Amino acid sequence: MTEIPQERRVVTAIPGPKSVELQARRLETVAAGVGSTLPVFTARAGGGIIEDVDGNRLIDLGSGIAVTSVGASAEAVVRRASAQLADFTHTCFMVTPYEGYVEVCEQLAELTPGDHAKKSALFNSGAEAVENAVKIARIHTKRTAVVVFDHGYHGRTNLTMALTAKNMPYKQGFGPFAPEVYRVPVAYGYRWPTGAENAGAEASAQAIDQINKQIGAENVAAIIIEPVLGEGGFIEPAKGFLPAIAQFAKDNGIVFVADEIQSGFCRTGQWFACEDEGIVPDLITTAKGIAGGLPLSAVTGRAEIMDSAHSGGLGGTYGGNPVACAGALGAIETMRELDLNGKARRIEEVMKGRLAEMQSKLDNGDIIGDIRGRGAMIAIELVKSGTKDPNPQAAADLAKACHAEGVLVLTCGTYGNVLRFLPPLVIGEDLLNEALDVIEQAFGRI
Repeated sequence: MTEIPQERRVVTAIPGPKSVELQARRLETVAAGVGSTLPVFTARAGGGIIEDVDGNRLIDLGSGIAVTSVGASAEAVVRRASAQLADFTHTCFMVTPYEGYVEVCEQLAELTPGDHAKKSALFNSGAEAVENAVKIARIHTKRTAVVVFDHGYHGRTNLTMALTAKNMPYKQGFGPFAPEVYRVPVAYGYRWPTGAENAGAEASAQAIDQINKQIGAENVAAIIIEPVLGEGGFIEPAKGFLPAIAQFAKDNGIVFVADEIQSGFCRTGQWFACEDEGIVPDLITTAKGIAGGLPLSAVTGRAEIMDSAHSGGLGGTYGGNPVACAGALGAIETMRELDLNGKARRIEEVMKGRLAEMQSKLDNGDIIGDIRGRGAMIAIELVKSGTKDPNPQAAADLAKACHAEGVLVLTCGTYGNVLRFLPPLVIGEDLLNEALDVIEQAFGRI
């Protein structure tokens, strides 16, 4: 495995001529609906660097949307996946099983919150995990309604589009959507009308009131929430909100599902973000960071709930593919050995400190309305000067300016006005600070 120099290098325009040529080929054969944040074509990636086909090296503050938390070519992931490739690529666990699948489920039982007996089922993508969590909750409770939250994102399949809050680009024109999905308020502190300090109590009361009045708690199979809302803008629900909703679910026999697909596996400085307020979910969905870049997802939960589905009711041809399972075991090994929870907490310390400095000292720093997030899941919400009006243009302009200087950043948010930072947890602190220098300079050009 070739080590990639951990240094930013811009030797052509971004994108460079080879990427431009590949983009022309792409436009001929790849469906237009498949977008890309930045059309530079990757040649190699590892640590905190993405090297493109033109020889540019970009500092990676995206991690493939929180997937390559251990880096895009982590030694343990490559070693274990390569060994598995040499043995066999697939048998289908539903035909002849293999140990790797069982080992991943054992690790999930150990790492996920709670000391109760747990079981897991493995799938390919986050959306599949969420969809199967709904199936499991429905068969367990013999109920049909599913409750989700404003600003939530849960996937792109028909059911998970219904669960997702944001219309464009995820839902526009793709309906009709799956029925029996209900949306209630979330404690979005920065935008809560009576202030962030009231958001937890007031939003949970409103949500519970709506569930009781509009659905009936006795009809709800599952309540699904991201403990830190991802695509919606890296929103941390105000303190007290999650415990109140989890307690309501427990009191009414509702399956409480923590969607940790973006926030899980050390991303927030804990193995799972729901640990922050001591939440023990009935079911937890994971994907993204689980397998170092290989396609794998899981539903893990209370054994009696997971066992509600009849034999053959859960599964899929590729679910828990042996190579992906090997990658997951390598990723978890890396997380443990390098203490990536500690690394994530240090990233938070560096990033929040630098971003707060920018907010206070830049002439246009007041467009940073909010700095939030935990661990290596940090965001700034951009607003029009002197207001809280969303400023999506500033987010787009900042991202463009960073990309031109070789720093890959992503935007998100219901209003498209959030710049989010998801560096690999193995990124060097020098690279992280260099990326923040570029971000600071970009503010001066918008």
